Amino acid sequence: MRKRLIQIFGFLISTLGWVFVCCTMAMDYWRITSIGGQGGSWIIKAASYWSNLWRDCFTDTTAITNCRDYDVLWGVTPYVQAVRGLLMVGMAFGFVAAILCFIGMECTYIGGSEKAKDRLVFIGAIFHFVGGVSDIAAYCLYLNRVARTTFAHSLERGVLRYGIGTPIFLGLVAAFLIILGSLLYAVTVYRILFPKRVVYALAPRTYMDPQTYMGSRNRTPYYGASYYGLPRPSRQSRQSRSSGYTSSSRVSRISQITEERSARDAFV
Repeated sequence: MRKRLIQIFGFLISTLGWVFVCCTMAMDYWRITSIGGQGGSWIIKAASYWSNLWRDCFTDTTAITNCRDYDVLWGVTPYVQAVRGLLMVGMAFGFVAAILCFIGMECTYIGGSEKAKDRLVFIGAIFHFVGGVSDIAAYCLYLNRVARTTFAHSLERGVLRYGIGTPIFLGLVAAFLIILGSLLYAVTVYRILFPKRVVYALAPRTYMDPQTYMGSRNRTPYYGASYYGLPRPSRQSRQSRSSGYTSSSRVSRISQITEERSARDAFV
């Protein structure tokens, strides 16, 4: 249940972020500046200049706006072209990520087995993260170019000092929402795809001389007096004991045969 709720929140947050990114690409006033009235007063605004990713515009005091669309693709300012490209790449990653995560979510009944669905969610989270980073790079690039012009000590004639518009702030918030959604996705499946490994400690090994080891292999085990801590008998004592046993058994056998013969002779 917890996994399902987290994935639903991740889906809603990341989707909201991508909606904001799409809105910023169509919004005006990415950068804006105003020219004061007579005597340079800022109380009465005589005109305002503003721009977005597609055109530069001028609005006069009568609220009439005149715009100049950017030229063909290879005639656009390089940094504007870079911002466009980064946003497009991020949206492409986000589109693929949204499909993968929707198929792999636990609350959907498509996508195959549970292991396959978790793998799809994890791949979608990676795509969301890459797309969010691409969008952040685009907005920061545009912000950097505007700030360099605004805070420059001296400017060429005809260059205006612009301020940051609403779409930049909305886009940064959207990028952070996308990254947050990707992290929520990854949290739900990380432990399942990469379980914690258990490490077992092994007993320390002892070193034995190869000659001693080979000699111990050729010996036969002896479970006699040495097992109980008593001294092991020597080879000569073992031989004398065995010879004594054989001689005594032979004498007892001869005595038994002699007694049988004497008993038979007495009967006869």
